[in-house]
Amino acid sequence: MELLKGIAVSPGVTIGPAHVRHAETSFNIPAQAILETDVWKEIARFEDALTRTRAQILGIRKKIATQIGRESSDIFNAHLLILEDRTLIEDVIGIIKERKLNCEHAFASVLQRYFAAFSQIDDAYLRERVADIKDIGRRILENLYGEQKDFEKLERACVIIAHDLSPSDTAMLDKDKVLAFVTEIGGPTSHTAILGRSMEIPAVVGTDRVTSKVKTGDTVIVDGTRGVLIINPDGRTIEEYQRKGKRLTEQTTELDKLRDLPSQTTDGRKIILAANIEFHDEIPSVLSHGAEGIGLYRTEYLYMNRTDLPTEEEQYRAYRQVAEKMAPLPVIIRTLDLGGDKFLSSLDVPHEMNPFLGWRAIRFCLTRVDVFKTQLRAILRASTFLNLKVMYPMIASVQELKKANEILETCRQELRVEGQSYDPKMEVGAMIEIPSAAIISDILAREVNFFSIGTNDLIQYALAVDRVNEKIAYLYEPTHPAILQLIRSVIENGHRHGRWVGSCGEMSGDPAIAILLAGLEIDEISTSPVVLPKVKRAIRATSFSQAKEIARQAMSFQTGAEIREFLDARVHEIMGDQADE
Repeated sequence: MELLKGIAVSPGVTIGPAHVRHAETSFNIPAQAILETDVWKEIARFEDALTRTRAQILGIRKKIATQIGRESSDIFNAHLLILEDRTLIEDVIGIIKERKLNCEHAFASVLQRYFAAFSQIDDAYLRERVADIKDIGRRILENLYGEQKDFEKLERACVIIAHDLSPSDTAMLDKDKVLAFVTEIGGPTSHTAILGRSMEIPAVVGTDRVTSKVKTGDTVIVDGTRGVLIINPDGRTIEEYQRKGKRLTEQTTELDKLRDLPSQTTDGRKIILAANIEFHDEIPSVLSHGAEGIGLYRTEYLYMNRTDLPTEEEQYRAYRQVAEKMAPLPVIIRTLDLGGDKFLSSLDVPHEMNPFLGWRAIRFCLTRVDVFKTQLRAILRASTFLNLKVMYPMIASVQELKKANEILETCRQELRVEGQSYDPKMEVGAMIEIPSAAIISDILAREVNFFSIGTNDLIQYALAVDRVNEKIAYLYEPTHPAILQLIRSVIENGHRHGRWVGSCGEMSGDPAIAILLAGLEIDEISTSPVVLPKVKRAIRATSFSQAKEIARQAMSFQTGAEIREFLDARVHEIMGDQADE
C-alpha cells in the first residue's frame, strides 16, 4: 500500500480499478519508404484522418456546449484551426510526395518542427498552444493507426491515471465508466480541473510520478476532497474509505436540507451567502447549493482561449444570460482581471518580471480604455434585469476608483444618447485586495456602494508570499493577525459610510473562518458553490453574540497558528462532530 499526495480539484471519494495511460502519444515515428504508386494512397489516408479528427472534435464541442456551456466548448476552437492550417497540411503532403515516406512519419516530423518553433516564442499564451497542437496531433495519429483511445470506450468503470488529460480527453469522459481521475501535472485552474469540476468527477492533479507507481488493474482509492491517492490499499483502509464515502453521501443529503433555509445566526443575524463563478454553466450548481446570488463573476474567461477580443454584443449576451438565469438574485460582475497568471496574446500584454505586481486588472483597463468601455457598456446593457452590480479589481488608490467611475459615467451617457436601456441605480463596488486599499478604505468608501474583500490576493500581497510556491506555502496564513486586522478595518470603514461589505476569497469557505467573519460583522460571504452548505450550517449553529466574542478573542492572539487553533477549538465546542466533517 502506498499513499500519494496531489492537488484536490474536484471533491469526492471513490474506490476502483486503475486504468493507466502512460506517456502521451510519441511523435518520434520511424520513417518507412513507400512506393511511387502508394504516394496518393498515403495522402488519402492522411486527409481521411484529418476528416475523421475534425468530426470527432466537432462532436466533442457540441457535447460540451450542450452539457456545460459554450464558453467551455470554445477551448476546442484552437484544435479546429490547427486542422485547417494549410501550411501544415501542405508540408506533410510535400514530405510524402518528395521523400516517398509514410504519412505517419511525415505528419509527426512536421509537428516536431512546430513544437520547436512555438517553444522559442516569447509569448506565454502562444507557447501554451503547444498543448493544443499535441492534443490534436495525438488524435490524428490515433486515427491514422486506427487505434482511437477515447476514454468513452472503456470497457468497465475505472479510475483514469495519466500524465495529463487534454481538454478533449476530459470532455469525453464517460461518467458511467470513469470513477475518478488522477494526473501527474495540472493545477486547480487548468482546463482539466475546470471541466472535471463541471462534470462532478472526483479528481486529483499534480500527483508526482503517479503513472510510474500505478499499474492498470491496481485497486486505488481517490480522495478528491483531500487530494489523496492510495495504491493497492489493504482491507482495513478500503473499509475506512468506504465509510468516508458513505459519510460524504449522508452529509450531502443532510446539507441539502439547508438549501432553502435562511443563512442566519441563532439570534437572527442575517449573512448573505453567495457563490463565485467563472462560467454561466455553473449556475445550476449555484442554485442547487442554496446560494443567494453570485458574489463574484470572473469575466476574464470570456477573453481567454481565443485570438480576438469579445465584442460588446457577445459580452452583453453572456452577462444577460447570467442575469436572467439568476434573477431576481443579485450578480456581482468583476471587470476584466487579465494579467498576473491570465494572459491574452491579442492584447499584447508584455512579459513582466513580477506579473502579479504589474500591468494587470484595473491598471490595464484604465490604460486600454477601449477594452474597458466595451465591457462596461455590455454590463450596463445587461443590467435591465435590475440584479447586476459591477466591481473593479485591484484598486490601490482613490484616483483609480474615480477614473473608473468617470469612464462608467461616460458609458452611461453614450447609452442614453443611443436610446439603450440600463439600470441607472446599478451598484458599483471595489475589490479590496491590496493592502493600500484596505488602509485607505475609509476614503474609498465615499466613491462606491460596497466593498468586496478579495482575500486570496490580500493575503498574498500583505504577507509578501507567493501562494503557489511550495517552499513558502507555510507563510500563506489566512488567520495571520495582520490579515484579520485589515479585514476588520475594511468592514468598519465600510459600515461607517453606510456601505455593505462582503468577502469573496477562498478563506471564506472555511466554516470556522466564516464564523469569525460573521463576528467581524461581514454582510456577505461568497465562495465556491459546493462549500456553501457547510458554511451555512456553521452560521446557523452559532449566535451572533458568540461569533462576536470569538472574533474579539481571536484578535488578541499574536500568531496565525494560535488563532487557527483557537478557532478550531471553539467551532468544535459549538458544532461537535459536525466541525470535523
